[in-house]
Amino acid sequence: MQGIATLIMFALLTGRAMAENVNFDNEKTGALPAGWSAGVTGRGAPKWSVEADGTAPSKPNVLRQSGSGAFPWCVKTDVALADGYVEVKFKPMAGREDQAGGVVWRWKDGDNYYVARANALENNVSLYYTESGNRRTIKYVDAPVLGNVWHTLRVEFSGKRIKVALDGKTYIEIDDGHIAGAGAVGVWTKADSVTAFDDFQFDAKR
Repeated sequence: MQGIATLIMFALLTGRAMAENVNFDNEKTGALPAGWSAGVTGRGAPKWSVEADGTAPSKPNVLRQSGSGAFPWCVKTDVALADGYVEVKFKPMAGREDQAGGVVWRWKDGDNYYVARANALENNVSLYYTESGNRRTIKYVDAPVLGNVWHTLRVEFSGKRIKVALDGKTYIEIDDGHIAGAGAVGVWTKADSVTAFDDFQFDAKR
């Protein structure tokens, strides 16, 4: 974790937070994409890797989580955003306990960050903050989340204001100040979710 903290500090000092769209298509399959780190909040054995997927919104590759763990995450640690947006296309593919796909932001380390996620088993969108390794619910909202279908999840954040949208519709808009300042951005799953991600986008507020 010390290496990840160093990367985040470098990003903060250099002010690196530029618009980017990551589609994983030029990455080596079977491994993490370059510049990304993966782990789990809590216990488990997540497996994040770039894989070929013929259904990918931008072919040929996706980033897939196919292991299991309490809250698996995969973050782009050379980016630090305090205010801006994060967006990703995701497909919940399988999972008995959960079929979730989410995004994280203001990620300080594996125990401290915001996360918004959509769940195909529960048909809802939810917003959390994770502090000292404990996930705390901010808000749940019912929403249609079909399994084995690509969806778009987007979060806009500025100061305490957070807006969460699924497939172009805003479901959550609320103020929360638990996690402040800049941090990394990335994607997230839960439990035994097998989830694919593509077209990961982010930018700082101008």
